[in-house]
Amino acid sequence: MLHPFLLATRLLFFFARVEEHPAAKCLGLKDTLQLENTTIIHVAYITAPTNVSTAGSCQSSAPVTAAPLCRVYLVINTTATSAVHAEAWLPDTWYGRFLGLGNSGLGGCIDYNSLDYGTSLHFATIGSDNGHDGPDGRAFLNHPEVINDFAWRAVHSEAVIGKQIVEAYYGTPAAKSYYLGCSTGGRQGTQAAFKFPEDFDGIVAGAPATDFNNVLGWEGMLSHYIGGTNVDFTPTSPAFISPELWTVISAEILRQCDSLDGLQDGIITEPEACLFRPEAIQCTDHHTTLCLTPVQVEAVKNIYSPLFGLDGQLVYPRYPPGAEADPVAAIIFGGNFSNLGVADWERYAVLNVTEHSFTNFSLHDIVLLDEVNPGGIATFNGDLSSFRHRGGKFLTYHGQRDPLISSINSKRVYDLISHTLSLPLLDDFYRLFLIPGMGHCVGGLGATSLGQGILPGTNIVNDSTHNILLALVDWVEDGVAPATIIGSDGMGTERTHCRYPMRSVFDGTVFVCTA
Repeated sequence: MLHPFLLATRLLFFFARVEEHPAAKCLGLKDTLQLENTTIIHVAYITAPTNVSTAGSCQSSAPVTAAPLCRVYLVINTTATSAVHAEAWLPDTWYGRFLGLGNSGLGGCIDYNSLDYGTSLHFATIGSDNGHDGPDGRAFLNHPEVINDFAWRAVHSEAVIGKQIVEAYYGTPAAKSYYLGCSTGGRQGTQAAFKFPEDFDGIVAGAPATDFNNVLGWEGMLSHYIGGTNVDFTPTSPAFISPELWTVISAEILRQCDSLDGLQDGIITEPEACLFRPEAIQCTDHHTTLCLTPVQVEAVKNIYSPLFGLDGQLVYPRYPPGAEADPVAAIIFGGNFSNLGVADWERYAVLNVTEHSFTNFSLHDIVLLDEVNPGGIATFNGDLSSFRHRGGKFLTYHGQRDPLISSINSKRVYDLISHTLSLPLLDDFYRLFLIPGMGHCVGGLGATSLGQGILPGTNIVNDSTHNILLALVDWVEDGVAPATIIGSDGMGTERTHCRYPMRSVFDGTVFVCTA
């Protein structure tokens, strides 16, 4: 590690070099950069905040608020039949740090919001399309190398090539490298720590879609419980639960469980402690509207129970009570199976077909998903020893009101790592923060903005006590590990979020962390 004075001197020297002729240096990259299996498609020097046009089908424009910066668009040929398109944004004011970004869903969409966010904090930042264009999985059909890009190779490629671009542009390698992603991006960050522990010094992996095949299969079973059986589904099943009924269910869940944390505020701090009894709103002879039939009661019981496999083994934890009230829950409970990632994943990546009926979707489908495990995508492994031994630091967060990926699974992953490494606590390199009220990666109820950068407005306070990315920087560079993360709601309310296995408890005035 460089002495801080030497590092500062070196960075100031190279900042000065960039400031001499930044536009010329930027535009010259098109002709001067010679990178293995990589073509620079376009470069542009952005002098002031503006909107820029974007490549690919995911969106047509994106804001740039952190100008001046150099924008580099490139393609990395990962094999003869696969390629990753990426963008690197290189700010004039650079603090010597590299930031790689992840993706979401099954998508091949460059994360422009996080590109802008990373450069606003003076990281040289790169994001990719994850090896295919568009938000769905059609590109996987009969393309195993495209699946490999999606499963693990795209993030590694952007790390390797991105660091080379940084060194060529600034004249010095990045002093430290970081990663930021949520959902699929959280899984990608976890996979990077497993497979390529040298790529990043620090990783922020939010709401990670680890145990990937089983989380998709679990979502399929949740939809199946209420009659979501095929891509052309119309809600005629007797088990189907309408949006109006979900409102009734959510109200009853809060009635039964909101006060478990000591404060009735519409937020269930610890959903795993909520033993919801849907029989309380079952229809009777005198109550026949806005209530549950016996068939619906059984469906709701299944939803809020762990999913067990054909041999009685745990496939995936239960749906967190309270998460059904998040608007995004309609993806699972709206009745249309085609909205679920499992439909595209099973069709295009597992079965290699264009048409498939999900009428009889069952545990057998989940077994098939996990047996085929395209691209080794499961990402359910407790051996982070190599990442730990080389000094890597890993921060993960998960909303307790996440309607797409159960936050209970992040506890399960923590416990798996703890068991595998024979460490009762992982505090020296791995910390999990469970965020009461937060939905999927962002939003929800309460103080859920903590610098995760997924959407504009999630970076309300720019210091390491309130910002999980900056907290990671402090941990990696100064050895200051975050004991807590303070979330904000944008209206002046804050809440201290605890690292697992500590619990958040209301002491009569504020929430505090206790063992």
